[in-house]
Amino acid sequence: MEKKTSIEDFVGMIRQLVSDVQGAPYPGQGFEPELYAIWYEHVQRNAQDCFEFLDENFPADKSELSKTLQKMFK
Repeated sequence: MEKKTSIEDFVGMIRQLVSDVQGAPYPGQGFEPELYAIWYEHVQRNAQDCFEFLDENFPADKSELSKTLQKMFK
């Protein structure tokens, strides 16, 4: 995959994820659990797509990740 295309695809995915998060239903009076469930499914799917895209196109250094995790759990 061409790097420019990868970045453009990723930006589009992030925009969609942010849009989904901003559209979160407010759990106040008249809150409808069904609307929340629908919103939640969309956000989870888009977040998973973003993580998979990152892993595929911008792999993190596994040793650095391991060091970071070890620091967090000390």
